[in-house]
Amino acid sequence: QVQLVESGGGSVQAGGSLRLSCAASGGPLSLSAMGWFRQAPGKSRELVAAISWSGGSNSYADSVKGRFTISRDNTKNTVYLQMNSLKPEDTAVYSCTCEFTLDRSKVLTNPAEYSYWGQGTQVTVSS
Repeated sequence: QVQLVESGGGSVQAGGSLRLSCAASGGPLSLSAMGWFRQAPGKSRELVAAISWSGGSNSYADSVKGRFTISRDNTKNTVYLQMNSLKPEDTAVYSCTCEFTLDRSKVLTNPAEYSYWGQGTQVTVSS
């Protein structure tokens, strides 16, 4: 059974940075498309960033382009989300997710396409 565990969340002031990590176990992360989604109170879940299992392709929400960077280290079974220039509107619970795929360049942006989810980590940005 695949398990995903996020870490690195916390509280920061606007303009600050955080780095989220998602460690995977129980499956071949190296063959998985990965993604970060977030959900704020009263809002629906939205894509933040997604990456192919090769790491060569990615996708970002318009609201985070130029500020967030998704990356992965398949030797450590870990995917990262570097978040810079954080804004109060980035406040949400951030969850990582993965889905096995044979397509090394495939990026999945729809949450319905993912089978495995972590519990999430809270990110709070104060103004």
